[in-house]
Amino acid sequence: MNFVQPVTLATRGVELVPLALEHEAGLRAAAADGELWKLRVTSVPEPEQTQAYIEAALAARQDGNRLAFAVRDQASGTVLGSTSYHDILQAVRRVEIGYTWYAARCQRTHANTTCKLLMLTHAFETLGCNVVGWRTDNFNFASQAAIERLGAKKDGVIRGHALRRDGTIRDTVMYSLRSGEWPEVKAQLLYLLGKPHH
Repeated sequence: MNFVQPVTLATRGVELVPLALEHEAGLRAAAADGELWKLRVTSVPEPEQTQAYIEAALAARQDGNRLAFAVRDQASGTVLGSTSYHDILQAVRRVEIGYTWYAARCQRTHANTTCKLLMLTHAFETLGCNVVGWRTDNFNFASQAAIERLGAKKDGVIRGHALRRDGTIRDTVMYSLRSGEWPEVKAQLLYLLGKPHH
């Protein structure tokens, strides 16, 4: 049995629930906030592709490669976006966090920081992961900055690694965080979440 099993994680008004077809309308609305599928450096589904996006995530969960979540506002149940554990390597206790995107109104709010706190805490403290990784497009500078702000280390760049939605070939920037680095990163995330929001 895969060591990453479906689970609901929640704190500070944000909850991560295993992605299901019932989230289709909410995901579609979240993606429409900012027309996020038009960004060439992300994996946000176009509105008519939302159901296929969920079905692909569920198939990957069945194969043990990915556990996708819907990110929801705990009070209203509104879907804010999606994030996943993926490239799950049970033998070495490694997961990556990715396929992460939020409605435009949620970007640069506490939602992303809260999700990272939930996912990293679960990965290191419950699943016993040795390493958590991230990968991002070499032109997705906002994503790279966000990952580096977490305290993750840049492992390197895999050149000519994947196709973008516009057919161009991207280089992929790889990052990781080891279990021994987690306590300091956790303290920083809690500090950031404790600061007053303007």
